[in-house]
Amino acid sequence: MDSIYRFNAQLASGEDFSLASLQGKTTLIVNIASKCNFSMQMASLEKLYNTYKDHNFTVLGFACNQFGHNEPLEGGELLAYYQQHFNVSFPLFNKVLVNGPEAHPLFNYLKCHTRGIAQNRAIKWNFTKFLINSEGQLIARYAPRTKPETLKMVIESNLNDKAGLIQCAKI
Repeated sequence: MDSIYRFNAQLASGEDFSLASLQGKTTLIVNIASKCNFSMQMASLEKLYNTYKDHNFTVLGFACNQFGHNEPLEGGELLAYYQQHFNVSFPLFNKVLVNGPEAHPLFNYLKCHTRGIAQNRAIKWNFTKFLINSEGQLIARYAPRTKPETLKMVIESNLNDKAGLIQCAKI
């Protein structure tokens, strides 16, 4: 079965990250940019991550400078910025291209399995979101304007740890 698990990407810390390590987790993949008008979504993404991380959920932020040159940061500077401004604790990745002949293979996979605005496969802007189920398959694609907090119900419906989630909701 085809999935995201066959891809690797470089974390902003410089380490190689195998997406196979996400097996069993529902995952939200987002192309991010610090100077983008949507960058305030980082706080909501962090809140989602903290709410569901103990229930087999994660968020992956892939820096991208393809739209409006809104991501000038790389590596340690990128990590420091997102930690300082948004207290981000989910994995952040070095800059990737999401469109064109040099696009990261993960984003080519995501685009091939879904369509965006006007049924177009290309990613149109920063903060496009892709929800992946626990088997590594794409569930849905969301536009940059989609606020992360509006995804709570669909995330909850795809978590493997529903029993733990029910206990969490009672607290």
